[in-house]
Amino acid sequence: MSEARPQLTAMTTAQRLRSIFSGSVGNLVEWYDWYAYTAFALYFAPVFFPDGDQTAQLLNTAAIFAVGFLMRPLGAWLLGEYADRRGRKAALVLSVLMMCAGSLMIALTPGYAQIGVAAPVLLLVARLLQGLSVGGEYGASATYLSEMASREHRGFWSSFQYVTLIMGQLLALAVLILLQRFVLTSEQLHDWGWRIPFVIGALAALVSLYLRRTMVETESFVGQSAAGPSRHGLRELLRHPREVATVVGLTLGGTLAFYTFTVYMQKYLVLSAGLSKDDATAVSAAALFVFMLLQPVVGALSDRIGRRPLLIGFGVLGTLGTVPLFSALGPGVSPLHAFALILLALTAVSGYTAINAVVKAELFPVQVRALGVGLPYALAVSVFGGTAEFLALWFKQRGSESGFYWYITACIGVSLLVYLFTADTQRTSRIDRDSAGTPA
Repeated sequence: MSEARPQLTAMTTAQRLRSIFSGSVGNLVEWYDWYAYTAFALYFAPVFFPDGDQTAQLLNTAAIFAVGFLMRPLGAWLLGEYADRRGRKAALVLSVLMMCAGSLMIALTPGYAQIGVAAPVLLLVARLLQGLSVGGEYGASATYLSEMASREHRGFWSSFQYVTLIMGQLLALAVLILLQRFVLTSEQLHDWGWRIPFVIGALAALVSLYLRRTMVETESFVGQSAAGPSRHGLRELLRHPREVATVVGLTLGGTLAFYTFTVYMQKYLVLSAGLSKDDATAVSAAALFVFMLLQPVVGALSDRIGRRPLLIGFGVLGTLGTVPLFSALGPGVSPLHAFALILLALTAVSGYTAINAVVKAELFPVQVRALGVGLPYALAVSVFGGTAEFLALWFKQRGSESGFYWYITACIGVSLLVYLFTADTQRTSRIDRDSAGTPA
């Protein structure tokens, strides 16, 4: 008896929008859990690493943040293959379950004073689990949103991956501001209040799990499955070396800039610019909010003028403007001035963040798309994004903080060269080629 295969049926607009919404909400919860770690690091660092000054404690937590990134390529590989074989929906459900488990571990782990060295070890294990989850989430989510969107609005809808990613950061910061200013004292936050956001994240993951179980699978995946057996996995991906190298080159400068101006910037404003923790949190949150609103605008613009001009714009602005911008963000800068400068940087970074998911999805055929989007991206993010905060603090501790600014400039410059020599994927999209002839 032959094996029954999925049948490709026309998808209604309501189904498409509901599925995009469900996938995006799940992505929001994933990234809230991921960024709660860095948003509350100023408070829980002494709990797990009691010895040393504030910079040394943050260096330890940043090292664990970076180690969590090392698991992202493994997560991208395992869940990417799973998404290409079993479906985007199945991989997205699994990833949110893993993130929930990691958040619960952080929320419940006693501090160094109670269990000694086991405390930072358990923190590391939880972060490794979250790294696996996020590694798989990106490729599956970027592929799902890009395949689910119509051709005419693919840049717009796929930009919601970063809308929800940034919203996850904002929610983590919003919880921090709420606890800082209205609920707990500073002592309570340092003692136990930092655990609250991780409990919230674990509970929100249950809602995300329900929503993701109701999603519709993409037409691209169903059509490929209905067509019969096809080759998947790492060996098949390596048949596309140019595309893999392109993803790495596209990513390295963009991810470093993104993590510098979002994740690390809150700490930079405290340690280097001299702002208070409360002011640094408020400035970061305000800039991130506007940054979030920019994503669909830039995504829609890419549907009109193409992806490549926006990537080149980010590359030029980042290469020429990073060092002057950090020089202006020196000691004595006012919160308002800091907000304007950070927003200027994030506006340039939007040329990468809003469209990087769709650009990568448009490079690969359907049978290796989730793996192709996720694995080379995760490798680049692990090397360049995950180490951004650690390297910034390392340069600062050595008394040569400006070296980090030039490092960012060089990495964006390398990505700019890739942007200049890469075809506009809006015109060469593999998604369109894979879906040609299928029902709309």
